[in-house]
Amino acid sequence: MWLWGQPVFDSILMGGYLALMTLMWGGLVLGVPRWGRSHRLGRPIGAAPDRGIRVTICIPARNEADNIAACISAARAQTWPNLEIVVVDDRSTDDTGAVARAAADTDPRVCVVAGTEPPEGWSGKAWACTRAAGEGSGELLVFVDADVTLHPDAIRATIAAMDARALDLFSAFGTWRLESFWEQVAIPPVGWLIRGSIDLDAVNAPGKEAAFANGQFIAVRREAYTKIDGHGAVRGTILDDVALATAIQRRGGRIGLVDAPWLFEVRLYRSLGAVVEGYAKNLYEGMDRRLSTGVGAIFFILVGTLFPYVGVAAGVGARLGLQWQVPGWGWVLWFVGICALQVVFRYRVDRRDGRDPRFCWTHAIGNLVLVWILMRSIAGLETQWKGRRFIDGRPVASSEA
Repeated sequence: MWLWGQPVFDSILMGGYLALMTLMWGGLVLGVPRWGRSHRLGRPIGAAPDRGIRVTICIPARNEADNIAACISAARAQTWPNLEIVVVDDRSTDDTGAVARAAADTDPRVCVVAGTEPPEGWSGKAWACTRAAGEGSGELLVFVDADVTLHPDAIRATIAAMDARALDLFSAFGTWRLESFWEQVAIPPVGWLIRGSIDLDAVNAPGKEAAFANGQFIAVRREAYTKIDGHGAVRGTILDDVALATAIQRRGGRIGLVDAPWLFEVRLYRSLGAVVEGYAKNLYEGMDRRLSTGVGAIFFILVGTLFPYVGVAAGVGARLGLQWQVPGWGWVLWFVGICALQVVFRYRVDRRDGRDPRFCWTHAIGNLVLVWILMRSIAGLETQWKGRRFIDGRPVASSEA
């Protein structure tokens, strides 16, 4: 009978684990170019139309003084001719409103609206989006976060994609603009945990109940938006983007989600604390608050990503520090090879999306941060974000504060 501690049993167990990790990470490395390839949005060809349908770009903004000017400037620079831009200053406590008005620069297409207290049961962002949609007159509503900068052809490409597939809602994954050290380290692992869990084939297949949207950029036809009562249908959830796509799909609308790193850039967070607080408030919510999913994700990261690094450290320490004869150098080198595959995976992902690949060596550090974010999110710890409280991933009304 094989028991733990017997050399043959230990070798089979360790060899099986290492072989499985090699296959998994090798497959991920080879699969980087294939992810989303059949749902990748290209840039539009040819000149812009003389007019076309009217588009309202809706920008809810709360405490976005550092980002709002670039967001508005990029919206104004769109090559789509028939558009208006509505910015809702969502009761910011910084200079967002003043910066937004300055960025509008007397452009008659830009309207900056002062936000109001949301009604009971509404999240601040859902109410700001509702205000923006109500102020505009476009047949197509494009909801853009205030930390997003659009490519000049973003609206043209969106309309072409929606018309080609008769979509009611269209969303896209752009690319992260990473500047500080901790942005480079922590955001890609979290972002790819989210992106890697999404079946783009299912989301884009008519008739399948697999809805998803990226709240940084959502385009929806006003007719479909009105049919579901707009953001009123998702008024009380922090994941209004996914809920909006789900509501439209359930009412018979067609949705589309594509990979388009060129379409827009987004500057999500600027420090380690902001990364942790920003993702912790809604990551577990995105897992439908299923404990098995959250704990499973933590287990997968610990066993599938971080344990090989522990194996390298323990193996080298045992042989060089303690002068042990086990584990053999072959096992240690195998662990090193798996760690190297992870670094290559991160390198290829960053190269593919146009980011600086030199931070690939921080892959393990980023996943440690991801584990901490998941633990905080699952524990339902209270977080503060842009002057608002979130408990269990849900916004707390100011009257409860």
